[in-house]
Parts: sequence; C-alpha cells; structure tokens
Amino acid sequence: MYVVVVTIDIKAGFKDRFVPAILENARSSVSREPGCFRFDVIQDEKDSNRIYLYEVYRDRAAFDAHCTMPHYFAWRDAVKDWLAAPPVLGCGPNVFPADGDWERRWKAR
Repeated sequence: MYVVVVTIDIKAGFKDRFVPAILENARSSVSREPGCFRFDVIQDEKDSNRIYLYEVYRDRAAFDAHCTMPHYFAWRDAVKDWLAAPPVLGCGPNVFPADGDWERRWKAR
C-alpha cells in the first residue's frame, strides 16, 4: 500500500466552502478509483481551519492516477485561492497493517 498524509491550512472564512469540496473529492476517489482504498478527512480539534487527509492507495501508480482524475482537478482548482499555505504532503509505503489486511479489513465498499 501507498499512504499519503496531507496537512491543509484554510484561510479564515473559507472553511464552509472548502469542506464540501474536499468531501466531494474524497467520495469520488473511493468510489471511482479502484486503487484508492481510503480517503479520510479530519478536522484539527484545536484549529478548525486545519484539515488533515489520510489516503491509502494500492501503490504509487494508483496515487499518481488519482492526481490525473477530473474530480481531483475540480477540487484543486476550486480550493486554490482558499488555502493559507501550500498543502504539506507526507507519502510512502505502508508499514502496518500488512497490505493484505488493508484490502480485507478497511477497503471502502
């Protein structure tokens, strides 16, 4: 598995627009991309304008494919002026749970 963790800081006053846009991207990713197993959207408990994304893909190629999808481009273009800073990405191969356990236990259906 290939995991992507993203920290996004939203400009004040734009969260109400940002959240529906990221939820559409997340839902489209897990429903339309066979290589996307998980796309969680988390709001920071101390800073409501900070959002974390936790995404799990079959492999790096599936993540690269995600970055070419129309729903990704629509999200990226919609939110670009709402961000307080560029998103911070952390990416890499999954260590635990084992790859086979992701598909059996947590794959979105």
